[in-house]
Amino acid sequence: MRITDTSDLWWKTGIIYCLDVETFYDSNGDGCGDLAGLAERVDYLAELGITCLWLMPFYPTPRRDDGYDVTDLFGVDRRLGHHGDLVEFIRMAQDRGLRVIVDLVVNHTSDQHPWFKAARSSKDSPYRDFYIWRSDPPPDTSGDVVFPDQETSIWTLDEATGEWYLHHFYKEQPDLNVANPKVRDEIAKVIGFWLHLGISGFRVDAVPYFLSMEGVRKEELHKVHNPHDYLRALRKFMGRRAGDSILLGEVNLPYHEQMDYFGGPDGDELTMLFDFVVMQKMYLSLARQDARPLADALRDRPPLPPDNQWATFVRNHDELTLDKLTDEERQEVFAAFGPEPQMQVYGRGLKRRVPPMLDGDPRRIRLVYSLLFALPGTPVLYYGEEIGMGEDLAAEGRMAVRTPMQWTAEPSAGFSTAPPADLVSPLPEGGYGPQHVNVASARRDPDSLLNFIILLTQRYRECPELGWGTCRVLDPPHHAVLAHLNTWEDACMLALHNLSPEAVTVPLNLGQPPGRPDRPDRPDGESGWSGFLLLDLLKSGTFPQEGLGVSDDGDVEISLGSYGHAWLRVQPPASGACCELRPDSIRALARVEPMSEGIVVGGTDEIEEGTAKVVEPEESGFDEPIAVFHTETGCFFALNDTCTHEDASLAEGWIEGETVECPLHSSSFSLRTGKVLCLPATEDTRTHRVEVRDGQVVLFPGTGADPDACAQ
Repeated sequence: MRITDTSDLWWKTGIIYCLDVETFYDSNGDGCGDLAGLAERVDYLAELGITCLWLMPFYPTPRRDDGYDVTDLFGVDRRLGHHGDLVEFIRMAQDRGLRVIVDLVVNHTSDQHPWFKAARSSKDSPYRDFYIWRSDPPPDTSGDVVFPDQETSIWTLDEATGEWYLHHFYKEQPDLNVANPKVRDEIAKVIGFWLHLGISGFRVDAVPYFLSMEGVRKEELHKVHNPHDYLRALRKFMGRRAGDSILLGEVNLPYHEQMDYFGGPDGDELTMLFDFVVMQKMYLSLARQDARPLADALRDRPPLPPDNQWATFVRNHDELTLDKLTDEERQEVFAAFGPEPQMQVYGRGLKRRVPPMLDGDPRRIRLVYSLLFALPGTPVLYYGEEIGMGEDLAAEGRMAVRTPMQWTAEPSAGFSTAPPADLVSPLPEGGYGPQHVNVASARRDPDSLLNFIILLTQRYRECPELGWGTCRVLDPPHHAVLAHLNTWEDACMLALHNLSPEAVTVPLNLGQPPGRPDRPDRPDGESGWSGFLLLDLLKSGTFPQEGLGVSDDGDVEISLGSYGHAWLRVQPPASGACCELRPDSIRALARVEPMSEGIVVGGTDEIEEGTAKVVEPEESGFDEPIAVFHTETGCFFALNDTCTHEDASLAEGWIEGETVECPLHSSSFSLRTGKVLCLPATEDTRTHRVEVRDGQVVLFPGTGADPDACAQ
């Protein structure tokens, strides 16, 4: 497995961060965030470790639905800036390795859009069929509305022409008629326009409604044999314009229906879908302190074509919908996380962020975000989650979680120089206000949620099996514990999450050890899991630094604290094979050449940066394997083949001739051509002589050599 094998399909191992431009950072003091302010914060986003930004709508809008009612699909809202500001931001993001995707809102427009204004002006308007009309009174459709507290029907009478137009959302958001070829052509132009400006794809709003042929006249239906053919055509169009662009779809349907939106086994429609099923079952599991509902959902996940992916999330910009749970299950989640009516919305969801729902308990909060990143798929963060922001329950509906980003403890949260009363929306008060929750404070605290999220983004990026591999849910005897193995080729990670406040010791059987058929993972004479170790990726201090052993038949016991979690790398024993250097292990073997004295194990010319050589005792004369590895700071040597790349990086700045104890009890030192250094033995008084000759590292196994002689 090499990182180059995964780089083309960037979304498979990406980390997506959703933000609203108007609530992120205000650069000019008018109280509203803007594109120029977003550009000023791009370095913060890069430092966070995310790889892709999802921008909520920034188009011109009368703001009936917080920007999802668009009057110009090619435009930029003047409050936020202009096209030049957007292009400058995209350039800056790309300079830092960040991709940008934007909301594609083409199920409907605003009723103030020029198309709809023209359409409602006359039945003979050339834009009339851009929308869906009916001349007879509609039946009762109160059960079909998206906002039941705001609308009573999905049809509204337009008095100017005496006909009803279709709208699944607010009446100010008339649905477009995608059966009309002219509408489909306009949507393609919109997609092509933004791709040309450097956008890497789209989050597609309300996809099932977008493809719905509800209300379309029979004479028009013959124009669209299958609505999914249109989605497939859009994907092909994007592939021609920008081959690595994606469509991330909002499709809140059962799994068997979601597969149709991926394009079935061909996977040629939506690139990614949000996994609403796993999200809702996760909250049910958290409410019950029972991992089984979530485990069942993971087992029920259908396998995907290789180019497709699930997007996982624990919070987004909408209400936290629980519509796929039964009424009884939904009430369980309400009782646990939103018992008061003002915390609930539309009778189906919650208007709260994660930390307040978990009573601010840092153990539970970290558990949830560890779970988010450990679940197979591509994690999606909503702005402010990384610092533990709360909600404004006084705000209407979904606006409760769309408050300004909290940068500092200042009255306006460092979001704007405008006074709090002039901000685009009010800030939360109390324990989740900016005085207590902000980026500046979190950066200074090594134990903050922000720094934990940064660690998770780093570890997720180092574990491509989370995006590419298969997930096998294990069956621990403790129902509160979710344990699953993510495996891709020879890479494997075990994740455990304890959803209860009780500490537990979890006995597990890991089944068959990982490995590729073309490269056995076990030396001759060994079988099963003999020699495998479980290495702690989160550096929790709970597990032995040298790794937790596994019995030959795959049995292991793992202790988890109250709401504890663990990411454990399955490390195979040395096999004499070459592989890529990973941050949590160094294991590779190369041929060594005997010299008249000493053994050549390589130098910076032989050892490619980011790789290592392990030399076994029978070849080196040492009592244990030795590792020589090359990092950007030079060529380093350690007496233990599990000494990590991270440990080696500590060598930067060592002075020549100085020896330093490696955290894994191995001695390490820096080498320079033409110098002779000494390596103190780890278990006895012998001193091993090391010399660099013409760029090669030569080791002389010591038998009590005089350290003073070595220093000469």
